[in-house]
Amino acid sequence: MEEQLQKSLVQVARFYDNRKVGDAGFLGFRRSTDLSILFSCLGPLLDEKIIVPNESLFLDLGCADGRVNVFLSYLAKFSIGIELDEWTLDEYMQLRSELDKALKKDGLLTPPENIFLFHGDSMDEDVHGAVTSKTGISFEQFDLFYTYLIMHEEFAGLIVEKAKKGAIFLIYGLQKILPRYHGLRLLEHISPMEGILAFYRKE
Repeated sequence: MEEQLQKSLVQVARFYDNRKVGDAGFLGFRRSTDLSILFSCLGPLLDEKIIVPNESLFLDLGCADGRVNVFLSYLAKFSIGIELDEWTLDEYMQLRSELDKALKKDGLLTPPENIFLFHGDSMDEDVHGAVTSKTGISFEQFDLFYTYLIMHEEFAGLIVEKAKKGAIFLIYGLQKILPRYHGLRLLEHISPMEGILAFYRKE
């Protein structure tokens, strides 16, 4: 990975990880992906061609404040997210503004203009239609799907039903017990990566 890109990703991970929402407190039910862990996974993800730089189409099925979308925007062709809670999604722009200022101050790369976030239910056909209308990308074209454990069974069923053969489903938050889904094959040789990230391929 090119040095400037690597430094930028490290800075993005630090920025968002310092703004994590944990298990306690009023917003304890909002759990944030640890981007430093995703950064540690990038080597194998690239080696396994799970992410193909500037080609992969990425969809976060519960994107919250868009942090995973921002992180993977540096590698994906398009980084798209859907979030049910509008007030959570509303945090995206303020955080992006702060992040961009910090990156520019350090002479690092700001996220590319390939991020599109949508308010709605990831299971809703109308939301999929809005994504296609805005980006030109249909659900069936995405290469890579992501969720932080929430609704993983429902999303697995949706991917089996609608995604293209070979599409990858990443689930963050799984540990020793890795579920199986009919129509998806667990990539056992790399799951759970960093003890928390599991990979499934649509057959």
